[in-house]
Amino acid sequence: MIIDTQGIIHDLGPNDELSSKYANSTFSEIIDCSGKSVIPGLVDAHTHAVFSGDRIHEFIMKLEGKTYLDIHKAGGGIYFTVNHTRESSEQELLDLLLERLDRMGKLGTTTVEIKSGYGLTKESEAKMLKVIKMAKKKTTMDLIANYCGAHSVPKGMNQDEATDEIIKNHIPFLKDLMDKGEIDPEFIDVFAEVGVFEFENTKKILLAGKTIGLKGNFHGDEIGFVDSGKLGFEAGSTAISHLENLNDEGIKLMAEAKIVAVLLPTTQHLLNLNLPPVRKMIQEGVIVALGSDFNPNAYCYSMGLTMNLACVNYKMTPNESLVAGTLNAAASIDRSKNVGSLEKGKFADFIIINAKRWEHIIYQFGDIPIWRVYKKGVKI
Repeated sequence: MIIDTQGIIHDLGPNDELSSKYANSTFSEIIDCSGKSVIPGLVDAHTHAVFSGDRIHEFIMKLEGKTYLDIHKAGGGIYFTVNHTRESSEQELLDLLLERLDRMGKLGTTTVEIKSGYGLTKESEAKMLKVIKMAKKKTTMDLIANYCGAHSVPKGMNQDEATDEIIKNHIPFLKDLMDKGEIDPEFIDVFAEVGVFEFENTKKILLAGKTIGLKGNFHGDEIGFVDSGKLGFEAGSTAISHLENLNDEGIKLMAEAKIVAVLLPTTQHLLNLNLPPVRKMIQEGVIVALGSDFNPNAYCYSMGLTMNLACVNYKMTPNESLVAGTLNAAASIDRSKNVGSLEKGKFADFIIINAKRWEHIIYQFGDIPIWRVYKKGVKI
């Protein structure tokens, strides 16, 4: 693989062929990968990486039999993290985010989708989006911001009131900050769930986001059924995450509209949720991607572990999990033209694995044998 000075893949092919073709060329560096394997940099399609405060006490509660919604209704879950995140300064949140990104990078992730959603007020949501934009200047990784103000219904409101608040106050406020260059979200997310934001309210929020240029990329059918496949189809969404309770009609609509299904096996595993209909999605032609869902509820930095869970629990093949954690994940955030595969003209984002077979990043899931990670041709 030949990489130019801009970090773009200039050429690639068999070693003998390229050695002959570039025999008279001068290179600033030659990386010998003998005995190793090379794959694209991993793309994490779904994270909540901006927050403060952990929820280890809730992990213990789950082990004792409490459900996610039990904890949520008792003021835990999202509300607990919201309180801590609101109290944290931009600098505190930035420092935490950069530390997390560094750990993700060492585990092979080179492109990350990051949601807001632990603010719930327009000011706190904007603070999180500002932190994501600030982080872009301090990391080599590509970061894609997703506004998730509809992550939960704020205390004192019902879902209709929360929907009106987002459409009438959050969306115009964000548009003003976007115009000023203070934030740069590309997507809008809603926690589409029974008793939280249901079908019609989710659709209203997604369409309101579209009026300011935000593409739909939302949570759906995780714990209950909200007909998220139909919802995403009608709202013209790019991607839907979770999908543990997706129905057959939703699968067909997602395949038809090329809506990416972002599966989150860490959360499914930790919350003991239903298994999503993965094999049927793949057979019907749905684009299946993976995300770590890194957040206080699923504290996982590793796409390698995510891929392992996808293989073991979802019965995906290693090759399917690799495509889902690279090219398809890139498609879920509109980045597949630049990242997700090793092709001429794409960014030179790649991992060198200290093993002859790349599957060792799944097989050795506790301690991935990564030798080096490169972003745009630069070692990170």
